[in-house]
Amino acid sequence: MDAWRWMTAAELGRGIGAGEIDPVALTRTYLDAMEADALTPRIYARDTQARALEEASAAAERAAAGRRRGPLDGVPISWKDLFDSAGVATESGSALLRGRVPDRDAEVLARATAAGLVCLGKTHQTELAFSGLGLNPSTATPPCVNDAAAVAGGSSSGAATSVAFGLAAMGIGSDTGGSVRVPAAWNDLVGLKTTHGRVSLAGVVPLCPRFDTVGPLCRSVEDTALMLSVLDGRPAPDLTGATLEGARLLVLQGTAQDDLARAVSTGVQSAVERLQAAGAVIDRAESAAVEEALPMSAILFTAEAWGVWGDVIEAQPDVMFAPVRDRFMSGRDYLAADYVRAWRRLDALRADYLAQTEGFDAVLVPTCPILPPDAQRLLDDSEYFRVKNLLALRNTRIGNVMGLAALTLPTGVPSVGLTLQTAPMQEARLLRLGAAAEAALA
Repeated sequence: MDAWRWMTAAELGRGIGAGEIDPVALTRTYLDAMEADALTPRIYARDTQARALEEASAAAERAAAGRRRGPLDGVPISWKDLFDSAGVATESGSALLRGRVPDRDAEVLARATAAGLVCLGKTHQTELAFSGLGLNPSTATPPCVNDAAAVAGGSSSGAATSVAFGLAAMGIGSDTGGSVRVPAAWNDLVGLKTTHGRVSLAGVVPLCPRFDTVGPLCRSVEDTALMLSVLDGRPAPDLTGATLEGARLLVLQGTAQDDLARAVSTGVQSAVERLQAAGAVIDRAESAAVEEALPMSAILFTAEAWGVWGDVIEAQPDVMFAPVRDRFMSGRDYLAADYVRAWRRLDALRADYLAQTEGFDAVLVPTCPILPPDAQRLLDDSEYFRVKNLLALRNTRIGNVMGLAALTLPTGVPSVGLTLQTAPMQEARLLRLGAAAEAALA
């Protein structure tokens, strides 16, 4: 049964459908592992054991009666601590929200429950989801699966590590500037940033509502496609026969290639070569739109985050980890006119970017230019935290400011991911490309 913990969610679902895996036994396997693993308190903020066993029992009855609700019915997963869960604390990793207990599930959690998935619990995250590092001295800091002394990436740190350490079949996170893709890359997982507006944010604690998105962190592209279907209610993309033969891929140059760690440069270069060997046509170019838009992140993200949370933070500033609090506070002095002007310019830059890239099937970037930094040094040195946080999110932020769909895949080099980006609402095409790229990179 322990082998179940390392199977993909799709494999578990097929086992349940074939009568080879009992959902209750599967759920108990995860719950027992959570109880036995010393890392669990650093990964899960709280478990939902009673709910999980009740949902697993119902899934087992449906499976026995031949009435499964879908391919993931009976599969246990984790949820980031910013998805409302009825009767269970949802605190977005912050002492500012301590004791906050919603009375209903977030819409995406309700969708997953209706599809038969089992809720194992709520995972740790960066405070209010505003850092790409995953360091949270206010609650807990999950470790990277490849380096116990390093951070796991954020803000969906616990979502990633719940999967990487075999404590969930997949994790559901959020991505505002890279919070699904950074921890997915650093823990050798597949992570999907959905197009803003595709998946409901109802019942999700906000950070920047004009950028916030919901996405899964998984072991495979197949899992990602199946979970996207659950989250957005659309049919799962058909991955059958996916190929890279003749696919036109643009490797984005410029800032996205600056200051890459040696392992990142080597891993991404090797990955691109393998995609080319599988039949992809590779081109390289800079994007003037991206180069102009990236520096605008300072006003676009921080001003909105401060607008959402400023009053709450000012009431209790001392309960926050200072570097995260300071990042929020950096948005308080922007003028409303400057913020509006920035968004108007960004809309134009997005159109320019889409015009430049419309002839390509996807645009490629290294998911993260750096490897996971040491957690203790991040705690001790606020300037080191600031620099590493900005670097961690630099490349992923391209997908957010340009409003794209983005998928990170493991390259085979530990903690190094390669991201494929497509135009908005093109997740089905992106996931087909991702499945073909996954096979080439395996």
